[in-house]
Amino acid sequence: MKLLLLSNSAAPGHGYLEHATEVIADHLAGVRELVFVPYALADHDAYTSKVAEALKPLGISVRGAHKGGDPAKAVADAQAVFVGGGNSFRLLKALHALDLIETVRARATAGMPYMGSSAGTNMACPTLRTTNDMPIVQPPDFASFGLVPFQINPHYLDPDPASTHQGETREERLVQFLEENDVPVLGLREGTWLRRRENALELGGTAAGARLFRRDEAPQEYAPGADLSALLTLPTRFDTRLAG
Repeated sequence: MKLLLLSNSAAPGHGYLEHATEVIADHLAGVRELVFVPYALADHDAYTSKVAEALKPLGISVRGAHKGGDPAKAVADAQAVFVGGGNSFRLLKALHALDLIETVRARATAGMPYMGSSAGTNMACPTLRTTNDMPIVQPPDFASFGLVPFQINPHYLDPDPASTHQGETREERLVQFLEENDVPVLGLREGTWLRRRENALELGGTAAGARLFRRDEAPQEYAPGADLSALLTLPTRFDTRLAG
């Protein structure tokens, strides 16, 4: 598999996708046209245009999956697919409704380059259960592409000791997830990404790195360049269906 999973698509001081231009260019080397999956935001045309503008300097044209009347066929025929960020619940509901779960999974498993950012990175996991998003709609279940056998929390934020906020920190929410699900969660800080090439998985991006959470263990820190390939050997061990 060829996966590029970005924590975020925009970084301070940079344009859209600009902070990851080099790794995107390498990941999509040889790709002339990319199919963009825009369903995490409401305005599909505007979102697709934004992606097209960002990838134009790389010589890659962009076609929205929503154009042409058959999103599944667009993905089935694609050289590469990019699933953008936004609301993960809205995105997943659309993916199920448009028969894109199995289509994307089959193409990515067969070697088609897959790129995701934020919600699109969530979709590469077995489920969306470690998203940060509000459930503004209800998908039929939580199952996503399952291109990696562990969970990811994009935009991971460390606890701020000086904060007066009384709600749960991101760390507390992930610990709660692990109380119910025995599967690792990788917290990807801003500016970081994961790159999978076949059975190799590497952390890239800024010096912020990532934090790995496991049940009943202290979180582990990883710096860019870390080899996380061992995570690819894990089984998926929890139900993805909605209750009742």
